[in-house]
Amino acid sequence: MGSGPGSFPCTGATKMNANMSAPRRRGEITGKTVLICFISFFGIVAAVNAIMVRAAVTTFAGTQTDSAYRAGLAYKGEEAAAATQTALHWTVDGRLVRDVTGDAVLTVDVKDAKQSSVVGIDITARLGHPLNARLDRTVVLSRIADGTFRGATDAPAGQWTLTLEVMRDQNRLYRSETRVVLK
Repeated sequence: MGSGPGSFPCTGATKMNANMSAPRRRGEITGKTVLICFISFFGIVAAVNAIMVRAAVTTFAGTQTDSAYRAGLAYKGEEAAAATQTALHWTVDGRLVRDVTGDAVLTVDVKDAKQSSVVGIDITARLGHPLNARLDRTVVLSRIADGTFRGATDAPAGQWTLTLEVMRDQNRLYRSETRVVLK
Protein backbone atom coordinates (compact mmCIF):
# COMPACT_ATOMS: atom_id res chain seq x y z
CA MET A 1 0.00 0.00 0.00
CA GLY A 2 1.25 3.30 -0.95
CA SER A 3 1.33 6.57 0.77
CA GLY A 4 -0.58 8.46 -1.89
CA PRO A 5 -3.74 10.43 -1.54
CA GLY A 6 -6.61 8.53 0.05
CA SER A 7 -4.43 5.86 1.60
CA PHE A 8 -3.51 5.41 5.24
CA PRO A 9 -0.01 4.59 6.21
CA CYS A 10 0.16 1.44 8.27
CA THR A 11 2.69 2.63 10.73
CA GLY A 12 1.10 3.61 14.03
CA ALA A 13 -2.32 4.56 12.64
CA THR A 14 -5.50 2.57 13.05
CA LYS A 15 -8.54 2.64 10.81
CA MET A 16 -11.82 3.76 12.38
CA ASN A 17 -14.76 1.48 12.12
CA ALA A 18 -17.87 3.01 10.47
CA ASN A 19 -20.01 2.03 13.48
CA MET A 20 -17.91 3.95 15.89
CA SER A 21 -18.86 7.57 16.50
CA ALA A 22 -16.61 10.35 17.47
CA PRO A 23 -17.21 11.71 20.95
CA ARG A 24 -19.57 14.71 20.96
CA ARG A 25 -18.12 18.04 21.78
CA ARG A 26 -19.69 20.09 24.50
CA GLY A 27 -22.28 22.59 23.11
CA GLU A 28 -22.64 20.79 19.81
CA ILE A 29 -26.09 21.22 18.20
CA THR A 30 -27.69 17.91 17.38
CA GLY A 31 -30.88 17.01 15.56
CA LYS A 32 -32.60 16.38 18.88
CA THR A 33 -31.67 19.90 20.10
CA VAL A 34 -33.01 21.48 16.91
CA LEU A 35 -36.28 19.52 17.20
CA ILE A 36 -36.79 20.58 20.84
CA CYS A 37 -36.05 24.25 20.00
CA PHE A 38 -38.41 24.12 16.99
CA ILE A 39 -41.28 22.63 19.00
CA SER A 40 -40.65 25.01 21.92
CA PHE A 41 -40.65 28.06 19.63
CA PHE A 42 -43.97 27.22 18.00
CA GLY A 43 -45.44 26.18 21.36
CA ILE A 44 -44.61 29.61 22.80
CA VAL A 45 -46.05 31.35 19.71
CA ALA A 46 -49.27 29.31 20.00
CA ALA A 47 -49.56 30.06 23.74
CA VAL A 48 -49.08 33.81 23.23
CA ASN A 49 -51.62 33.80 20.38
CA ALA A 50 -54.14 31.99 22.59
CA ILE A 51 -53.65 34.56 25.37
CA MET A 52 -54.00 37.50 22.95
CA VAL A 53 -57.12 36.05 21.29
CA ARG A 54 -58.75 35.47 24.67
CA ALA A 55 -57.89 39.02 25.79
CA ALA A 56 -59.30 40.48 22.56
CA VAL A 57 -62.52 38.50 22.73
CA THR A 58 -63.22 39.17 26.40
CA THR A 59 -62.48 42.92 26.31
CA PHE A 60 -64.15 43.94 23.03
CA ALA A 61 -67.73 44.98 23.72
CA GLY A 62 -68.88 44.75 20.12
CA THR A 63 -69.78 47.13 17.38
CA GLN A 64 -70.96 50.68 17.91
CA THR A 65 -74.00 50.17 15.67
CA ASP A 66 -75.91 46.91 15.74
CA SER A 67 -77.32 47.36 12.25
CA ALA A 68 -75.76 49.89 9.91
CA TYR A 69 -78.60 49.34 7.45
CA ARG A 70 -81.27 50.33 9.98
CA ALA A 71 -79.16 53.26 11.16
CA GLY A 72 -78.94 54.45 7.57
CA LEU A 73 -82.70 54.23 7.14
CA ALA A 74 -83.24 56.20 10.36
CA TYR A 75 -80.88 58.97 9.24
CA LYS A 76 -83.59 61.08 7.55
CA GLY A 77 -85.68 60.91 10.73
CA GLU A 78 -82.67 62.07 12.75
CA GLU A 79 -82.17 65.00 10.37
CA ALA A 80 -85.80 66.08 10.85
CA ALA A 81 -85.49 65.71 14.64
CA ALA A 82 -82.33 67.85 14.61
CA ALA A 83 -84.13 70.58 12.64
CA THR A 84 -87.03 70.53 15.10
CA GLN A 85 -84.61 70.65 18.03
CA THR A 86 -82.81 73.65 16.58
CA ALA A 87 -86.11 75.50 16.09
CA LEU A 88 -86.88 75.16 19.83
CA HIS A 89 -83.87 77.33 20.81
CA TRP A 90 -83.60 75.49 24.12
CA THR A 91 -80.58 75.61 26.38
CA VAL A 92 -79.80 72.29 28.06
CA ASP A 93 -77.11 72.62 30.68
CA GLY A 94 -75.69 69.46 32.26
CA ARG A 95 -73.15 69.61 35.09
CA LEU A 96 -71.36 66.50 36.29
CA VAL A 97 -69.38 66.77 39.54
CA ARG A 98 -68.23 64.48 42.35
CA ASP A 99 -69.93 64.82 45.72
CA VAL A 100 -68.40 64.10 49.14
CA THR A 101 -69.43 60.42 48.95
CA GLY A 102 -67.52 59.94 45.69
CA ASP A 103 -70.60 59.59 43.48
CA ALA A 104 -70.83 61.51 40.22
CA VAL A 105 -73.83 63.86 40.50
CA LEU A 106 -75.48 65.08 37.30
CA THR A 107 -77.64 68.20 37.37
CA VAL A 108 -79.53 69.18 34.22
CA ASP A 109 -81.33 72.49 33.64
CA VAL A 110 -83.58 72.97 30.59
CA LYS A 111 -84.50 76.52 29.58
CA ASP A 112 -86.54 77.70 26.60
CA ALA A 113 -85.71 80.58 24.23
CA LYS A 114 -86.91 83.11 26.84
CA GLN A 115 -84.69 81.47 29.51
CA SER A 116 -87.74 80.15 31.38
CA SER A 117 -87.74 76.63 32.81
CA VAL A 118 -89.35 74.08 30.51
CA VAL A 119 -92.23 72.21 32.18
CA GLY A 120 -93.84 68.85 31.46
CA ILE A 121 -90.67 67.09 30.37
CA ASP A 122 -88.71 64.03 31.41
CA ILE A 123 -84.98 63.50 30.87
CA THR A 124 -82.97 60.34 30.40
CA ALA A 125 -79.21 60.45 30.85
CA ARG A 126 -76.53 57.95 29.97
CA LEU A 127 -72.77 58.02 30.52
CA GLY A 128 -71.21 56.09 27.69
CA HIS A 129 -67.68 54.76 27.97
CA PRO A 130 -65.78 55.59 24.76
CA LEU A 131 -64.12 52.16 24.48
CA ASN A 132 -66.30 49.62 26.23
CA ALA A 133 -70.10 49.70 26.09
CA ARG A 134 -70.25 47.28 29.02
CA LEU A 135 -69.03 50.11 31.28
CA ASP A 136 -71.88 52.46 30.28
CA ARG A 137 -73.98 53.87 33.11
CA THR A 138 -77.58 55.04 33.09
CA VAL A 139 -78.14 58.00 35.40
CA VAL A 140 -81.61 57.98 36.95
CA LEU A 141 -82.72 61.60 37.15
CA SER A 142 -85.35 63.00 39.53
CA ARG A 143 -87.16 66.27 39.02
CA ILE A 144 -86.12 68.77 41.70
CA ALA A 145 -87.86 71.78 40.11
CA ASP A 146 -89.52 72.72 36.82
CA GLY A 147 -86.90 72.07 34.17
CA THR A 148 -84.25 70.93 36.67
CA PHE A 149 -83.28 67.31 37.24
CA ARG A 150 -80.63 65.61 39.36
CA GLY A 151 -79.23 62.09 39.65
CA ALA A 152 -76.12 60.24 40.78
CA THR A 153 -74.02 57.32 39.57
CA ASP A 154 -70.91 55.48 40.69
CA ALA A 155 -69.00 56.07 37.43
CA PRO A 156 -65.21 55.93 37.78
CA ALA A 157 -62.92 58.76 36.72
CA GLY A 158 -62.18 59.14 33.03
CA GLN A 159 -63.62 60.35 29.76
CA TRP A 160 -67.30 59.70 29.11
CA THR A 161 -69.92 60.60 26.54
CA LEU A 162 -72.92 62.18 28.27
CA THR A 163 -76.13 61.61 26.29
CA LEU A 164 -79.18 63.58 27.36
CA GLU A 165 -82.64 63.05 25.85
CA VAL A 166 -85.51 65.37 26.74
CA MET A 167 -88.89 63.70 26.28
CA ARG A 168 -92.50 64.85 26.43
CA ASP A 169 -95.35 62.35 26.02
CA GLN A 170 -92.95 59.63 24.79
CA ASN A 171 -91.65 61.94 22.02
CA ARG A 172 -88.04 63.01 21.95
CA LEU A 173 -87.77 66.79 21.73
CA TYR A 174 -84.09 67.30 22.37
CA ARG A 175 -80.96 65.14 22.26
CA SER A 176 -77.37 66.03 23.00
CA GLU A 177 -74.10 64.16 23.23
CA THR A 178 -71.19 65.77 25.02
CA ARG A 179 -67.73 64.46 25.87
CA VAL A 180 -67.06 65.00 29.57
CA VAL A 181 -64.10 64.27 31.81
CA LEU A 182 -64.98 62.98 35.23
CA LYS A 183 -62.31 63.40 37.88
